[in-house]
Amino acid sequence: MADTYIQSLMGDKERMLLVTRQHWFVLFSTIILEIILILVLVAAVIAATTFYSPVAAFGFILVLVPLIGMIRDILIWYNRQYIVTNRRVMQVSGVINKNVVDSSLEKVNDVKMSQSFFGRLFDYGDVEIMTASELGVNLFKRIGDPVKFKTAMLNAKEKLGFDENQVHAQYADDIPSLIARLDELRKQGIVSEEEFQKKKAELLAKM
Repeated sequence: MADTYIQSLMGDKERMLLVTRQHWFVLFSTIILEIILILVLVAAVIAATTFYSPVAAFGFILVLVPLIGMIRDILIWYNRQYIVTNRRVMQVSGVINKNVVDSSLEKVNDVKMSQSFFGRLFDYGDVEIMTASELGVNLFKRIGDPVKFKTAMLNAKEKLGFDENQVHAQYADDIPSLIARLDELRKQGIVSEEEFQKKKAELLAKM
């Protein structure tokens, strides 16, 4: 479902290059207490079954509380995604209600990555993206494989510039043929001499 939702956010000719999440350490640190509580309650229920079955039934109901909380935390972690496309960087979060924050690669001014000793050891870190947008700075904390994320983003930004230059060059190559067609229209009396000269000047200025 999450992939389908992300695909719905893609523009024409936009494609995903990389999808990552926060490191599994983040998830583990969130659910560790819930896991311990579940184990304690299960042990208490097992012990209670030999004495008083209504107490055991009540214990099973209590187990549902941390279990539901753990499932909720897992879903929140799973649905918080950091995405690099060939046009922008996106942060998508939320299980039912979605929150999307994106930055165009054109507006990315600088990227800062920081990794602690354990971050390098277990491959996680923080990526700070400084942009020219209203948000200014996007901070992605403790994401998995931050080096790959940063590299994919910088490569996409460089490729975006290359594509734009390529389109501009292609458009510049078409200008002589456009002027020739305008000249034919001028000869046919469809375009006046003044309109022809004005449009010709505009096209030449774009070369």
